Amino acid sequence: MASSGSSMLYSILLFTVILSLQEMYRTKLASSELYTILGGFISSILFLVLLTFIGNFQESSGAKTGWGAVIIAEAVALIAASTVHRVCITTCFLFSAGLLYEVNKISAAALSTTEVRTKKQGGRA
Repeated sequence: MASSGSSMLYSILLFTVILSLQEMYRTKLASSELYTILGGFISSILFLVLLTFIGNFQESSGAKTGWGAVIIAEAVALIAASTVHRVCITTCFLFSAGLLYEVNKISAAALSTTEVRTKKQGGRA
């Protein structure tokens, strides 16, 4: 598993690259309905990467991660989507909600697996 420092670095670099590419191809992404939906999906990937960065930053600084990180990451992603097309805002929000649901499921599964391992190791000692 990657440390929070390297994950934070990779996520901010990925955020910068994705945002730059999205802005470079903004006219292409706004040219048709399918590309507009793709623009919203790309913005939701920005949400996921920025949420990873904020979560790792809060973890490394000792702060508690909560809904504030989600709201900030979503606001930035929606602003980035608004530079492409108005419909991208809606599709970004919908894709981001789906991604957040899946990340929450994965996080809960990983946490329960870690707790089971800790209990098993605690019982042996």
